[in-house]
Amino acid sequence: MELGLSGKTVIVTGGSGGIGRGLLLEFAREGCNVINASRDMDIGHAIERDAKSQGLKGTILSVKTDVTDRASVDAMVKVANERFGPVDVLVNNAGGVAHQSPFEELSSDTRSWELALNADGVINCSQAVAHDMLSRKHGSIINISSNSGLLGEAAQQVVHYGATKGFVNSLSKGLAYEWGPKGVRVNNIAPGWIVPYKNDDVGPGSFWNRLVVDNRGKPEQMQEALEAGQLQNMANLPIRRLGRPEDIAYLALFLASDVSSYITGQLISVSGGVYMP
Repeated sequence: MELGLSGKTVIVTGGSGGIGRGLLLEFAREGCNVINASRDMDIGHAIERDAKSQGLKGTILSVKTDVTDRASVDAMVKVANERFGPVDVLVNNAGGVAHQSPFEELSSDTRSWELALNADGVINCSQAVAHDMLSRKHGSIINISSNSGLLGEAAQQVVHYGATKGFVNSLSKGLAYEWGPKGVRVNNIAPGWIVPYKNDDVGPGSFWNRLVVDNRGKPEQMQEALEAGQLQNMANLPIRRLGRPEDIAYLALFLASDVSSYITGQLISVSGGVYMP
């Protein structure tokens, strides 16, 4: 199916993580001009080189951005406008867990960090592209949430993080209703466990390298554990394989395109069937 995304201007936040990498490469594969709004420029430039080596049709440009700082976000959008034109698609992918802990031990620093990144970051970026989209009565915003905002068991030891993703879920629905008549669609993807192909694909500050590897092993080890039926929380999945970054990207491409022009305000879990509403 031709999605008609070639030449579109796309912003993906948080490109240094596994899901972010998949989003950047797949949008570029479709011929989009993609801004990687991330704090990790080393990983960002490595992804740019990877895209060029693959001969992808689109361009990836990394712009150092702190999504919790509105001025930083505005500066990034200005670069997008100057280099590629008005923003057509925004993927609010940046997010994360500060620390895993029992809820009774949740610190104020953790609360502030997670609220700033997971809630304020989505607001800052959505408001920053509002003029580009609303003035042309056309645009697509895709928010990356989490199964932690949908399932109690998925929020164990990260209850506050799950709550911030619940905020994203509600924001997406409300904004979809408000901006729908103005030509802008807002949809929401809730990933389950999404595993990069190797640790070097993601930055040292990513959720994966900070909180997952020490507990669950490297991606190769997780694949071996899955095949042996020993991978925690995944042995009984209806779809018994590891989720990969492109699984999120493929849905994001669909929601970004006019092929999905009659879809807004929806939340879809990409998790192998662990969440079925």
